Amino acid sequence: MAARVLSIRDLTPKQGQYSLLVSVLPGRGIQTIGVLLLDPATDTLRIRLRRDWERLGDEEDVEVLAELEDDLAAQADGSGGTAVLERLETEASLSIRVTDREAISVRDFDKTLSELYRAHVPAEVLRFRTHLPRYSLAVAAGPFLTNPEGVEADEWLEMPADLKLEEGMFVARIQGHSMEPKIPDGSFCVFRRNVVGSRNGRLVLVRNSELADDNQYTVKRYRSEKQITEDGFQQTRIRLESLNPDYPSWDLDEDDRKYQVVAEFVRVLE
Repeated sequence: MAARVLSIRDLTPKQGQYSLLVSVLPGRGIQTIGVLLLDPATDTLRIRLRRDWERLGDEEDVEVLAELEDDLAAQADGSGGTAVLERLETEASLSIRVTDREAISVRDFDKTLSELYRAHVPAEVLRFRTHLPRYSLAVAAGPFLTNPEGVEADEWLEMPADLKLEEGMFVARIQGHSMEPKIPDGSFCVFRRNVVGSRNGRLVLVRNSELADDNQYTVKRYRSEKQITEDGFQQTRIRLESLNPDYPSWDLDEDDRKYQVVAEFVRVLE
């Protein structure tokens, strides 16, 4: 697949507008619950709301708040982002309000939405429910694997709502170009320790014990070939593959102990 060439238009900032969505619930005061980011050129409204609703209201409030993001998205799809903002500005309920719109220069709307969310929305950390720990690769592939309860995370990052979280997941930053375009250089990626089932075809985090620092860690596609013998299946080849053809892939010798698969790649965080 040919690489996409960025044009001057791609790099030119666009004008956006954003508002904060706030709740005013009895006994809870005013709470910022999300960000609404409008692209006026396409009338597209990007929405990101917090998910720790049980911290903000009673059972009835939580039920309504939990459906709010999907409801707003459906309205925006039907009538456009501007209409949704105007409706919130003029018809907001006593419990849900929206702040005045502010202009913002945007290169990437999804990235800007995340930045605005982190800057303005004080969501509570619900470990392995809404947030995952971020570690250096050395910690993620070492102490976290053997004693996760005793390891302090660098930070806890809120995950996208569509990612199902579980204990044993973590975030680490991957440097290098060997897995591009799927994993861009410098990406924060979600991994799952303890690869379950067949590794064949999966992307895995691999440690090379003969190297030092973060240079000893890499992500590769794991390929395994087997043949049927009288004793059952026998593995005949293990290969660690780069997705970028400009970078090497290699076979593992049967007695090669320096490479250790420490985790399974789940996704890149945008």
